[in-house]
Amino acid sequence: MSKGFYDNRELSWLKFNERVLEEARDESTPLFERLRFVQIFCSNLDEFFMIRVGSLHDKLIFDPKDKDNKTNLTAKEQLSEISKSVSALIPVKDDTYAEIMRGLSAFGVEHIDEDKLTPDEDAFVKAYFNREVRPLLFTGIVDKKHPVPFLKSGEIYVGCKIRKKTDSSGKCIFGILPASEGLPRVVFLPQVKTDGSKMSAPTGRFILMEEIIRRCAKQVWDNFDIISKCIFRVTRNADIPIDEGLFDHDVDFRDIMSKMVKKRKKLSPVRLEFQGSPDSDIISILTKTLDVADNFVFRQSSPLSMGFISSLEKRLESHSELFFAPLVSQRSPDILPNVPLIEQIRQHDILLNYPYENISQFITLLEEAAVNPDVSSIKITLYRVARDSKIINALNKAAENGKNVLALVELRARFDEENNIGWSKQLEEAGVNVIYGLEELKVHSKLLLITLRDGNDVTYITQVGTGNYNERTSKLYTDLTLMTAERDFGSDASVVFNALMIGSTVGGTSRLMVAPTGLKSRIVEFIDNEITYGRDGYIGIKINSLTDRDLIEKLAEASRAGVRVELIVRGICCLIPGIKGDTDNIRVVSIVGRFLEHSRIYIFGANDRRRVYISSADFMTRNTERRIEVAAPILDKALADRVCESFSVMLRDNVKARELFSDGLYRRVGGGESPLNSQLYFYKQAYDATAAAVPSERRTVKPLIHKNTPIKVKVRRIGR
Repeated sequence: MSKGFYDNRELSWLKFNERVLEEARDESTPLFERLRFVQIFCSNLDEFFMIRVGSLHDKLIFDPKDKDNKTNLTAKEQLSEISKSVSALIPVKDDTYAEIMRGLSAFGVEHIDEDKLTPDEDAFVKAYFNREVRPLLFTGIVDKKHPVPFLKSGEIYVGCKIRKKTDSSGKCIFGILPASEGLPRVVFLPQVKTDGSKMSAPTGRFILMEEIIRRCAKQVWDNFDIISKCIFRVTRNADIPIDEGLFDHDVDFRDIMSKMVKKRKKLSPVRLEFQGSPDSDIISILTKTLDVADNFVFRQSSPLSMGFISSLEKRLESHSELFFAPLVSQRSPDILPNVPLIEQIRQHDILLNYPYENISQFITLLEEAAVNPDVSSIKITLYRVARDSKIINALNKAAENGKNVLALVELRARFDEENNIGWSKQLEEAGVNVIYGLEELKVHSKLLLITLRDGNDVTYITQVGTGNYNERTSKLYTDLTLMTAERDFGSDASVVFNALMIGSTVGGTSRLMVAPTGLKSRIVEFIDNEITYGRDGYIGIKINSLTDRDLIEKLAEASRAGVRVELIVRGICCLIPGIKGDTDNIRVVSIVGRFLEHSRIYIFGANDRRRVYISSADFMTRNTERRIEVAAPILDKALADRVCESFSVMLRDNVKARELFSDGLYRRVGGGESPLNSQLYFYKQAYDATAAAVPSERRTVKPLIHKNTPIKVKVRRIGR
């Protein structure tokens, strides 16, 4: 729902998730990868309900008259629109899953309807249930003496409407069986004898645990008649605001966060899902007990959770046509092997582009710093790290070698709280000085400062990135990282860390733009400057989300002045382009493909007055006003050209790009002289650069573009 040139944040996000679902429906995507997109769509939706819908439910209770500052919708109105949008998407997801599974059956993997088991398979399932499942089941009933037990968020349950065989009154009660806790989700069916004994290894035919329990429920309720059965799941609010009082100096914040994580699991339900067609009495019992509105009860035919697909992947590994062609992150041609990286950075700035280039080169910098005798200190902000983190290992090693190591660990990184609590303890044990975020500000920046001392001379190596220090996601997310020895960068980074250590924000800086005090205001200045150039002005922005009303208004003002504005916004975009007189000089593109577009790029002006930044910050109010974020200028002209060229290529993507139009709808770009998938283009570019840098290794570089995918592209200059 849009008003003027604004779109509602929540509905815009649902449009993004619809684009994810489109990838699952795209027949040019390998079949199993399409199933993976279904899984991503579902997990995205789960988080959306836990956080965004949870937040709206809180607002409905505590501030029902509050309205969205862009579309003027109350929480109640937004929830109503969300319900309609989700209800429209679920049948598409169900059809997509069914279509994909029909395709996978040709490769020997088949999801079997429990009512279509062969007699042999049915006998095996019942024997398996009695042997492996029933001893572990916790059974519960609901009547006057037994209230509905606590239903865990995300847990799958089987519900049964049952009646005692000895009860002539016809009165029914409700039975509940948890279906996923401590039990394997997927059971592959072997060929079996009628008596249930195995004859062969498991086939690719499978049934899910909740379906087995539903099938065999009569064996649990043997003294009851089963009137109806269903599979259901509850989603609970997970949006826990960090109360200012939690930062009381007499309380350990890490302990408080541990308690908050536990509290999250018990918050109010916001969604109730059923697989199949549940009995109306069961729906009534659960909605009344859980206090879930009727329009947030969703029925679907596909599984309630797609977390089981990794079990299928192992059985299909030999069919390479079902998967994306393997791609390997390359070594940057700007980095020489067997030469200390610190010395190379002192000679010239280095820019890495993940996943096309490997994060291991950045890890090399940390490992060098851990043992370099000239390094006196290492300071870093950590938001999300991998579970088996080499970056943490390097920091620990540096501390053990006597370096002064400071790690700001943001314990409030949503759904990574427990992981970060664990890392903070391990870092402390190794001798790292660990601090946490500020009272009301999350530290979301990706900033590293290495300080070296050679006699009386102090020098810096500074790294600023757009993405987390996470080896796993660096293979899946597109991100940029800049490493520089430029002294002003190091001085600014030192100011940032000194402020963080005393729980303060940063005032003025020379090179870096630092939120919340020095980022948004500078961006506004840059936009205002382009407005003075009118039709000769240019603004190019690549971000994950655009929700900040002030910046939206300023971009609209630039458009009205004739400035050409090009936005690459992967997810939420609350600005509607093409509205006559307001945003008709703005183009908005979203790229959703194999890799998650995550890098943030700001470009202001063209030619000699061009300014190019990379940043950790989206154009969201939470980033610009309520977080510590850092944006860094790309001062090296060759690197700035490279960033602008990549921006231009993404704008020309006609395979995975969708354009947002004035009606608020996204449509695939298409057209062009030949197909251009920007992500594959950048990988091809990285492969070619590596091969050119090391001619002897050319034979090891595997082709990654299919024959029918041209790789040539004309790169236009950014700006007029």
